[in-house]
Amino acid sequence: MAQAEGSFGMGAVIAVVNKKGSATETAVAMLKMLEHSGVEAFGIASPTIVKIGKSVEALRDEDINSPIVIGHVFSKIVMSDKPQPTKLENATLVFEGRIYPPNTEFSDAEFTAEKLKQSRQENAEGLIKNFEGSFAFAVAESDRLIAGRDSLGAYPLYYGENTDLAASASERKALWKIGIKEANSFPPGHIAVVDKHGFKFRLMKTLVHTRTRQTTMQAAAKKLRRLLQQSVKERVSGLKEVAVAFSGGLDSGIIAFLARNFGIDVHLFFVSLENQPEAKYAREAAEALKLPLHIHFYSEKAVEEALPKVLWLIEESNPVKTSIGIPVFWTAEKASEMRFRVMLAGQGADELFGGYKRYLNDYSQYGEELVQKKIFNDTARICETNLERDSKICNFHNLELRLPFATYQLAKFAVSLPLQLKIASPNDMLRKIVLRKVAEDMGLPHFIANKPKRAIQYATGVNKVIKRLAKQKGLATKEYLQKKFRTTFKRRI
Repeated sequence: MAQAEGSFGMGAVIAVVNKKGSATETAVAMLKMLEHSGVEAFGIASPTIVKIGKSVEALRDEDINSPIVIGHVFSKIVMSDKPQPTKLENATLVFEGRIYPPNTEFSDAEFTAEKLKQSRQENAEGLIKNFEGSFAFAVAESDRLIAGRDSLGAYPLYYGENTDLAASASERKALWKIGIKEANSFPPGHIAVVDKHGFKFRLMKTLVHTRTRQTTMQAAAKKLRRLLQQSVKERVSGLKEVAVAFSGGLDSGIIAFLARNFGIDVHLFFVSLENQPEAKYAREAAEALKLPLHIHFYSEKAVEEALPKVLWLIEESNPVKTSIGIPVFWTAEKASEMRFRVMLAGQGADELFGGYKRYLNDYSQYGEELVQKKIFNDTARICETNLERDSKICNFHNLELRLPFATYQLAKFAVSLPLQLKIASPNDMLRKIVLRKVAEDMGLPHFIANKPKRAIQYATGVNKVIKRLAKQKGLATKEYLQKKFRTTFKRRI
């Protein structure tokens, strides 16, 4: 493998309150868990002092002695990225992720620092309420932390506490390392005020399940097309080239098509086990789009070798997440080896537009209302089911994952649409009707716009291999992965 085993390659944040003493050593231990061969700098700060160094060890000797400490792991993705924490007036800040539309004058961290210079809690609330993006941040003040996360949870962030500590971090393992066993997903669209009494959350902006708004297919497709164009444009702004995780199907086809139309040098990446039929569709789609395609085939042995790495990165042993995580890992690895720093992907489209086959069973058994509710709930929980997993995997490879479908405005619009614009009937084997209409209106070839969905874990063959590996050990898949997971983490934490 091109990368050394470790944790985040791209930026990561930590924040900790020690309820009984100094938090400095705890913060250093957390940063050590996020160390990686691709990291360029580490930073640590009390509410008044900022220290940045090339290694975690370099921070141990610094004169920071505070019960409230924040930290940053830095790896440059775009030219404006800079090491952190950032000094504010009587406070310090760590920020990771992106705000859209991009600011041309400042980096995202500098933009956030400017916003938080005065009235920090109020402006932290406004950052989540008023700005689209994929981000998390923490502000260290003299007697408390203020932490926040974007409205869909597109950037990973976790939190937890015990009798001595209250902390948050970009990965669960940083919390596990300091003895916080329950590391929960930080609720999207919230800020938390953290002090020696623990976490107090306040909701700023999140999706709300409301009645559907009646509209025509033509009107819905027109607005959806505009939202997608805007989202892709913002996510490729300032880039010369971009990788796209590509299946040859609807979601990745739309993203690749739009990115190309904005003048970006788009490269498609397809991974699979050997002898899987999906490669043929990917080739045909890439040829139709007139875009370069990089195809990589893997053996069953490669699945077994990737398993402990993926389990370490996704931080759980869920069979579905693991079997999706392995092809995501391969895709990110190959894009990173070719020196791409940003990858676009279609995650979110199936939740927003009813793409999963399981919705048909619910439709048949329980009717339209329940399916609408399930689609909404899946969209609201997308950070935990999909986004955190894939972001952590890509970040390991120093690759920033950007997801044009995972935007608040797009999600808000999608959940308001009538079910008939997503799923025609309990027998609708294609689903995502309005999105397919958008693809055809934009001029995508019919065979891409109407390609049936096949989940990545099945299309690549990875799911079958994991089941076979488990069977060879005389275990059910779930038990096999749990055992692998325990072994991997016992060795490292």
